[in-house]
Amino acid sequence: MAYLTLKDINKIYPNGYHAVHNFNLEIDKGEFIVFVGPSGCGKSTTLRMIAGLEDISNGEFLIDGKRANELGPREREVAMVFQSYALYPQMTVFDNIAFGLTLQGVDEEVIEEKVKKTAAILGLTDYLDRLPRALSGGQRQRVAIGRAIIRKVGVFLMDEPLSNLDAKQRVTMRSEIAQIHRETGATTIYVTHDQTEAMTLADRIVVMKDGYVQQIGTPYELYHDPVNVFVAGFIGEPPMNFIRGTVKGGKIPFGDNILDVAARLGAKAGQYEDREIVFGFRPEAISLGDQDNACHLKAQVELTEMLGDNTNVYITAGEDKAILKVDPHDTPDIDSEITFSIPFADVYLFDGETERVIEKVPVQSR
Repeated sequence: MAYLTLKDINKIYPNGYHAVHNFNLEIDKGEFIVFVGPSGCGKSTTLRMIAGLEDISNGEFLIDGKRANELGPREREVAMVFQSYALYPQMTVFDNIAFGLTLQGVDEEVIEEKVKKTAAILGLTDYLDRLPRALSGGQRQRVAIGRAIIRKVGVFLMDEPLSNLDAKQRVTMRSEIAQIHRETGATTIYVTHDQTEAMTLADRIVVMKDGYVQQIGTPYELYHDPVNVFVAGFIGEPPMNFIRGTVKGGKIPFGDNILDVAARLGAKAGQYEDREIVFGFRPEAISLGDQDNACHLKAQVELTEMLGDNTNVYITAGEDKAILKVDPHDTPDIDSEITFSIPFADVYLFDGETERVIEKVPVQSR
């Protein structure tokens, strides 16, 4: 039996705004689940319903098989880490971490032992006597996490905890959160709009858009087998390239190039004649020059971005644009013409109307 179960969860506000539609998910004990999506997609609202901070309009929320809709936050045994650190400025790091246990009337010796153990996990041992204002942003976030994990509750909820940190601090804290999860084995639900955080932290990812779940799966599944254009474009950096075109004779144009989609559609080719289709490929899937079993294309180089381990190459073909990722030693000149290949095994095809995936050729050994 799943530890947490959300059945047809909906959130409808008094003004009629429907924030979350028919959310369904089963979470096993110890899983690290990430809700990801753009601002306003309903991910934080769903998290707050799990926490008991928002009422569930329709549907059922179960904890260990028991209905929890009517339980308050304390009764649900969850701990939450917010985007803002929400620390008490007049209290030391020790007192901030110990705050929940102090409210519960836990013995002082027990509190001291647990705080020191928690501080050691988080690398805060040398900062227990300091006030929050004397800490960096990353250290403050570790204090907030420490206040949550010290309670030994069943579920940890994190709502964009790294969004106030700079890029370097986010990378460091990401690895620390992953390490904390491995050490505690706690069931964790984490909300973010950053797909890199989702991909690096999650056991499974829930991708949301406009209050609807788009896809649930492992990072590998979402990257390699997206169910629609939104998921394919949201997961991956740079995002997947999309070329829209009306199928004529089993082909669509890409500038002066012709993309033969009939070979990829197989038996479905006839039903897409004169219909719009979306041809997708990831920037890193390409090879410069010609390659066997691949689409061969020519395009103009508009811009290059040298990133150290790779170069992003922005290309145009007529009115169509795309991004390619190449080895920095192969960086082409701006305004030059390049030839590149997209292996058939890395081509995705989507229905132009529904934007659902039609065909992703099975990955073959190459």
